[in-house]
Amino acid sequence: MNGSAVHRLAIDLVLLTVLFWAVDAWAASVMLVQPPSPSPAMAEAIVRVRGELISEGFQVEVMDGLKGTESRSWLEQLAEACKADAVVAILGDETPDSVEVWVVDKVTEKTVVRRIPFQPQSDHAPKTFAIHTLELLRASFLEIDLRPSSRPSKAKSVPPAVAHFVDGEKPASRPKRFGVEIGGAAVIGFGDVGPAILPVMRLGWAIRPSLVAQVAVAGHGSQASVRTDVASAQVTEEFAVLGASYRFVLGRHLRPSLSLAAGALHTRAEGQADSPQRGRDATMWSFLLDGGVGIGLVLAERFEVAFATHAQVADPYPAIRFDRSVVATSTRPSLLFTLTVGAWL
Repeated sequence: MNGSAVHRLAIDLVLLTVLFWAVDAWAASVMLVQPPSPSPAMAEAIVRVRGELISEGFQVEVMDGLKGTESRSWLEQLAEACKADAVVAILGDETPDSVEVWVVDKVTEKTVVRRIPFQPQSDHAPKTFAIHTLELLRASFLEIDLRPSSRPSKAKSVPPAVAHFVDGEKPASRPKRFGVEIGGAAVIGFGDVGPAILPVMRLGWAIRPSLVAQVAVAGHGSQASVRTDVASAQVTEEFAVLGASYRFVLGRHLRPSLSLAAGALHTRAEGQADSPQRGRDATMWSFLLDGGVGIGLVLAERFEVAFATHAQVADPYPAIRFDRSVVATSTRPSLLFTLTVGAWL
């Protein structure tokens, strides 16, 4: 890899770092306070609660509580000191069939205390307890009126993750699991192969709201060209990749994403040369690695427009030769700029 390619990859890493920082700055935070010595079943339940909150876009920090600190003022002071949007504390005295849970909600400025069913001897106890705890937190947040037109101008702004978490409580006609996107991709290489435009189609399956398995195919587009004084070649590329995309929540309409995929690249070159030389046609298959960063704009409940930038690297990379000399290379790396329109069904 030459110096310019390394420089470009370094720039991509910086951009990805900036994106992570921006998403982190927008994330809402939850402080999860666990008992000083949780039982194995309770420890598993807390892990489940933490995992579900992270998947919803929250930053979560877990800390041990201290015996005798189960008070509203202590928890509110903890939320203020940690700048947390909510504190979920499992500090109440345990009974054979329930545990006391406190929720200090700084968004609606409420404190809620409930006894949640918990039977450690049951195999389903951790899962059931986690579900009830999340429902308690969501119920507290549900008092927010998320419509901007009716929200007081001086009211505390609602973090995007909280809005997304509350939206999950709203009844939906059916889950949005399967996605279809169609659009175009502009391919720009750095090895003297000209740009090209490719139609692209992407299919997605939502494993969970933030994680999507994807298949993308592109091809049958325009031909890139390579020219010298004595010869020329028309280069056509087609590819198919399988991978995953992690989607973030940035407000109610923006969905930043990071993706990683791998697959196959098919390259075809049609050579032309001045007499007495003769052009040749050649084809090649390569392993393709694809990494991307993008952002989607939600237009309606099930429709969105997405823009993404992808960096692709092929091994072995295609090389165009005139008179046994390499005059151009492709996908070493190449950049793709995609614009798609999609629907979730």
